[in-house]
Amino acid sequence: MTDIKELLKEFKHIAENGREQIDKYLAEGKKVVGVFPYYAPEEIIYAGGLVPYGVWGGQGPIDKAKEYFPTFYYSLALRCLEMGLDGTLDGLSASMITTLDDTLRPFSQNYKVSVGRKIPMVFLNHAQHRKEEFGKKYNATIFKQAAERLEEICDVKITDENLKKACEVYNENRALKREFVKLCGDYSQTIKASDRSNVLKASHHMLKDEHNKMLKELIEALKAMPKEECKGPRVVTSGVITDNPALLQVLDDFNICVVADDVASESRGFKVDVDTSIEDPYMALADQFARMDEDPILYDPDIWKRPKYVVDLAVDNDADGCLVFMMTFNDTEEMEYPSLKQAYEKAGIPLIKLGYDQQMTDFGQAKTQLETFNEMVQLNRM
Repeated sequence: MTDIKELLKEFKHIAENGREQIDKYLAEGKKVVGVFPYYAPEEIIYAGGLVPYGVWGGQGPIDKAKEYFPTFYYSLALRCLEMGLDGTLDGLSASMITTLDDTLRPFSQNYKVSVGRKIPMVFLNHAQHRKEEFGKKYNATIFKQAAERLEEICDVKITDENLKKACEVYNENRALKREFVKLCGDYSQTIKASDRSNVLKASHHMLKDEHNKMLKELIEALKAMPKEECKGPRVVTSGVITDNPALLQVLDDFNICVVADDVASESRGFKVDVDTSIEDPYMALADQFARMDEDPILYDPDIWKRPKYVVDLAVDNDADGCLVFMMTFNDTEEMEYPSLKQAYEKAGIPLIKLGYDQQMTDFGQAKTQLETFNEMVQLNRM
């Protein structure tokens, strides 16, 4: 019988020890490629027999990166560059970098003239007009160019056949993560908010076939258990990333059950599968990107679709409210907040905005907000 506690312990170790994972794959003779935010087509890397490694910043100092960015850039970008400059990412063969928000555009160029001297950059400039046929063709072309650049840097061959196989592995991983996320609401005493985060974060530090195997075991073990009563508030989370250990401890202390999320490093990245019936795998990846809707980072002329989607997440999952983790200086998230607030007020569902930064260690204000929220939820349940 699968030991759930041991599995969760292993996921936690992998999530918290990214450098160890890099060294592990290098020792196995594999080449590792960094995947920076947001939405780079990792399947291309995997298809070349390379190891995609998700770079999502993390806690730590920001010193060297300040030489390239003003202080009012959000901490995720600063920490990502810092990791390249301070040696945390040494050993990577290349890094895949996108330009999907205003911070990432200068980030790519700052990376090129700094970290790029030792870890070459594979540059992806997605077309935001992604639904039209010309946009799909453009994105398919730049994905193909990224593959050719990887072949040149890493001395590998990326065939269409291997890319199709990679899409199947990734589709399986996306489906398993969606199933796991759904199960978290039914097993909130076994899967705490921190456990949920670790399981999803570990996938950024592992080959997807390895993550699939572990996640299947966990899902099967959970489904064999009787469902558990949720002791604390059921919430939807929204933001860029929510993996700060101190923040997760606060959520655990209040028995917060995350029943769904609208987080860039989590569900936003795996809610849409690749259509493997499309013959050209690069067009299939472009088609997938075209169908990634309800995302503040991606252009959509229907501006009311997204607020409705985030409210529906709460309604459909019987959530008591939504926690919005607002990363300091993230203009994209800040600009859309009023529309989310308006939509939640109209639906009569509490929306709590929590200031967030990857360098934060003191979440005293968040504790106060969550304490009030928790009391309100308990009163409503009486």
